[in-house]
Amino acid sequence: MLRGSTNISQKVITEKDISSLPAVVQKWLVNVGVIGKKPVTSVRLTQDLQLKMTPEQSEWNNGVAEQYITVQPPAFNWSIKTRMGVMGVVGRDKFENGQGEMIIKLMSLVSVADAKQNEKVDQATLQRYLAEIVWYPTASLSPYIVWEQIGDNAAKATMSVHKTKGTGVFYFDDHGNFLKFTAPRYKDLKDKEPKLWTVAAIKTEERNGVKIPVELKADWELDNGNWTWLKLKIKDIDYNVKETPTVGNMYAK
Repeated sequence: MLRGSTNISQKVITEKDISSLPAVVQKWLVNVGVIGKKPVTSVRLTQDLQLKMTPEQSEWNNGVAEQYITVQPPAFNWSIKTRMGVMGVVGRDKFENGQGEMIIKLMSLVSVADAKQNEKVDQATLQRYLAEIVWYPTASLSPYIVWEQIGDNAAKATMSVHKTKGTGVFYFDDHGNFLKFTAPRYKDLKDKEPKLWTVAAIKTEERNGVKIPVELKADWELDNGNWTWLKLKIKDIDYNVKETPTVGNMYAK
């Protein structure tokens, strides 16, 4: 079970609380509506997905996912169910205690990918966590994230948890709307060098009184061109849920 801290301040966020952040991050937080809101401590969300397992794949695979997230300490557990041809596929990504796991199984039985206890996986899952704070923007105030403004409409974030460290750049428009996140990220264990990974917003809506991207796509920049491998839509998202169980229900079936 993911366990978040009960010691996170429940005082509402004020403009003074964000005053030490880069100007572009402050603009984003004000624009999305976190001022006057309590910090988010935990998140539960469900997603509809479209995936391509390889760059050569022409048709999209449909899937569904469920995810639980805690802010202090930073952790997530994401479970997916999709199909590969006629075969069912389940998978899980996990980040906890600065370490990551990525597991994919056919028919819930035969493991086709199992990556863990590896520094590349640890960093990749940390960077995924960092990218997804746009769904719960109060996490940008967390002490494990350090911000640096880059130009007028971008900010670099560096996140450190135990021995794992990763960076990424958040891009915004002139109004403070999130546009995209980019990071040098390992695609798999075979990569000698990280690839450019981009998560871009397609549609933004207000949920729980906060404007967040509810439709996004994720790309890898490969030597022979970009590979858009994921499109997702958030179906439901809830903040400050009382229980954040390990997402094993779909995965174990």
